[in-house]
Amino acid sequence: MNTKALKEFLDRKVDQYNQPSFIINDPVSVPHLFTKKHDIEIAGFFASIFAWGNRTTIIQKAKELMQLMQMQPYKFCLDPDLDRLKPLLAFKHRTFNPTDLLYFIEFLKYHYSKQQSLEVAFTMHGETIEEMLTGFHHYFFSLEDVPPRTKKHISSPEKNSTCKRLNMFLRWMVRKDDSGVDFGIWKKIRPSQLICPIDLHVARVSRRFKLLQRKQTDWQAALELTNNLRQFDKKDPVKYDFALFALGVAEKF
Repeated sequence: MNTKALKEFLDRKVDQYNQPSFIINDPVSVPHLFTKKHDIEIAGFFASIFAWGNRTTIIQKAKELMQLMQMQPYKFCLDPDLDRLKPLLAFKHRTFNPTDLLYFIEFLKYHYSKQQSLEVAFTMHGETIEEMLTGFHHYFFSLEDVPPRTKKHISSPEKNSTCKRLNMFLRWMVRKDDSGVDFGIWKKIRPSQLICPIDLHVARVSRRFKLLQRKQTDWQAALELTNNLRQFDKKDPVKYDFALFALGVAEKF
């Protein structure tokens, strides 16, 4: 398939899957339960962090956490008194346990006591997504008494991780189009800057289309894939995440 034909094919797949019907079976459905910016940010952050494994379970556990937060995640994190925290001590999603959850809430309380948006936690550290993700990792774990086990839940380009979940979270917050899947509530980061979320499914499809030559699925692979997708749409390369993900997961391509 030549470049023009591949672009046309992927554009059709983006149009097919970048639809409101996509929301219900995807973790992005969790922040869509909310209308206030702070709640969307926090719900989206947790849903993205939980996003490994079965999507049904991811959505179920993220919704469970939102219910434990009384469907007011911003208010809950800003004022996490002991009585409100007790129900969280039984929460667990795979390797994410109450120790991790309590630190996440501590960080969110700290950040929102100083800033109006979680976007600042990324943009304060540099101009590129790589700088933002690296800086966010250091900032997130800058509080005292960080549980060592919790550090595995926030990835970083410094460790050559694909940072798939954080890149997906950034896509949700930054991209905006008429489909209404992504929120586009952050304005300081441009869609053209975003890095395509890449997992084993996206990597497999990308290699099949020769959009990815690198054998390892790591940060460099994410950069390579995104740079190739920019040839199709330099202003919004990560819209092709809809196509590549759906081809890999829904269509078993």
